[in-house]
Amino acid sequence: MAEEKKAAPAKETKVAVKRNTEKLVWYRRWPQVIKKWFRDMKSELKKVVWPTPKQTAKNTLVALVVIAVCAVVLWGFDSAAQATVKALINIFA
Repeated sequence: MAEEKKAAPAKETKVAVKRNTEKLVWYRRWPQVIKKWFRDMKSELKKVVWPTPKQTAKNTLVALVVIAVCAVVLWGFDSAAQATVKALINIFA
């Protein structure tokens, strides 16, 4: 009695689906692009952790203090440079 070979199951062949690869004209594509942009924006805004009013006030105060300090330092460097230039002009003039 010879052993009978079992037939291998038929392999499934994938049928290539033809996709429409033509690009739409830009003015027909814009409504889709705009809709996608708004959907993405809404999705991203849901992920944002908004600061509390107290945190906002504190951050604003810190920003104002840093701006004031930078303004004073810049004014100091400007005054020193101005004094240096005036001194050089007086020496050589």
